[in-house]
Amino acid sequence: MAGGLLNQYWVLSLLYVLLMVETVSGARSPATGAYISPQFPASGVNLIPVVDCREVCGLNASDRCGFIRTNPDCRSDGGYLDYLEGIFCHFPPSLLPLAITLYAFWLLYLFLILGVTAAKFFCPNLSAISTTLKLSHNVAGVTFLAFGNGAPDIFSAMVAFSDPRTAGLALGALFGAGVLVTTVVAGGIAILRPFTVASRPFLRDIIFYMVAVFLTFTALYRGKVTLAWALGYLGFYVFYVVTVVLCTWIYQWQQRRSLVYSMPATPEMLSDSEEDPVSSHTSSYDYSEEYRLLLDHETTAQILLRALNPLDSRMWRNKSVYWRALKVFKLPVEFLLLLTVPVVDPDKDDGNWKRPLNCLHLVISPLFLVLTLQSGAYGVYEIGGLFPVWAVVVIAGTALAAVTFFATSNSEPPRLHWLFAFLGFLTSALWINAAATEVVNILRSLGVVFRLSNTVLGLTLMAWGNSIGDAFSDFTLARQGYPRMAFSACFGGIIFNILVGVGLGCLLQISRGHAEVKLEPDGLLVWVLAGTLGLSLVCSLVSVPLQCFQLNKVYGCCLLLFYLTFLVVALLTEFGVIHLKSV
Repeated sequence: MAGGLLNQYWVLSLLYVLLMVETVSGARSPATGAYISPQFPASGVNLIPVVDCREVCGLNASDRCGFIRTNPDCRSDGGYLDYLEGIFCHFPPSLLPLAITLYAFWLLYLFLILGVTAAKFFCPNLSAISTTLKLSHNVAGVTFLAFGNGAPDIFSAMVAFSDPRTAGLALGALFGAGVLVTTVVAGGIAILRPFTVASRPFLRDIIFYMVAVFLTFTALYRGKVTLAWALGYLGFYVFYVVTVVLCTWIYQWQQRRSLVYSMPATPEMLSDSEEDPVSSHTSSYDYSEEYRLLLDHETTAQILLRALNPLDSRMWRNKSVYWRALKVFKLPVEFLLLLTVPVVDPDKDDGNWKRPLNCLHLVISPLFLVLTLQSGAYGVYEIGGLFPVWAVVVIAGTALAAVTFFATSNSEPPRLHWLFAFLGFLTSALWINAAATEVVNILRSLGVVFRLSNTVLGLTLMAWGNSIGDAFSDFTLARQGYPRMAFSACFGGIIFNILVGVGLGCLLQISRGHAEVKLEPDGLLVWVLAGTLGLSLVCSLVSVPLQCFQLNKVYGCCLLLFYLTFLVVALLTEFGVIHLKSV
């Protein structure tokens, strides 16, 4: 138990580091000339009137650009591109459909970036960190691995909560993903492979998730999240981790006692164990596995070229046309990620040590970090008005890379190679954060154009985009004969997403000087969403035990029908067909 508490200390330490990175990322340096939004406007000062940005489509085409540039509600405080200005100032009104089409393709590509970064770079480094810290499977599953699987949701929520105008996106995405995963994904698993669910982990996770949903529902009703409330979210998640560790310890103690009086448990018997991982697709992705040369020695240049090659020729020949088409789109992103993000694989003898590339990472990764913080504002900041920060980082990184290159060899990793996992963790986290920021900005822009609420965009586009990767992964696990593992991921991962997503997102906003985070629900829809999620959990809590924890295709079809009904009701509510009668 003491080891579990020590492991939690390391987990919270890393989350604290990430929070500090995000806090620095959200800060505005006065020297950069960036816009600083005052927390409280001074009394007696005439401010520009704030009008809902969605009113822009009701104006004449000639007035839209000026409205976008002068209305504070249309201003984007983060990200690299101003999408609203691009639509209404750089595209003529006749080409608006073309602009929307280009934005839709860019949105899909951003989701692709999120998926590739999380699955092939962020998760492997988290797995390496958990191995380095000697975390148990359960602690790693409900902390680091859950963080890896839910990275797009977590970062999207943190970005959305940073602006009160997009908080509805975070709530819609977290609730929408919860409904999607607990109905469509869980139902799809039951249809693909009927199975008997592990009773104790299921009851534990669904009860914790119901409490998390109730906390969020209460926060919506109160209309605000205070510091104590945000810390309560994170504290409740720590309590969940402790519960998982304690349940595992009790289960293993019972198993040891039973082995004294019975034969050793078979793998089928052990499949009900708490040791079932929480959907960790964390195997390190090695692009060069099929490129190992028959020669015993390679030159440094050959190692570098092989390590930077994201294309496997033999896999390319054996795959379908659809896989090849998707791979072509992935190649630029994978190459940039290979160039900027180190990956440590503890399952390999060399730990995925690539001497020339890892030395290059010591220069490029820190440079990427400073150019990503606050969209590059800190990277171009000049020290004393003479020397830019990015140049200092390049010089320091080059010196460190040179020392590392001459002090190591190609064949054997250095003793401190595990530190590259932490560098890869930070770099891939900022990759995901940058992509999530652009996703939130695009969705908000699309909401302005189509006059949609942030909640409906969150529960549809953002929830689908962030969950589709996990859905396909869980379906693959089910087809391969691991439906219990896939089903446990449906509830274990989203507990982390909602507790840490809301808690860390609000804590980040409060750390920037705000007394509390205001939550302004987008009308009736957010209550429909929260109520639907609560209803789905209650139905699962009642129906699954009534079926003796045996899930079949009928149950799966009922879950799919439940989601379709919810989607229809949500859209009818959004467009005003379903509404509350005014008194």
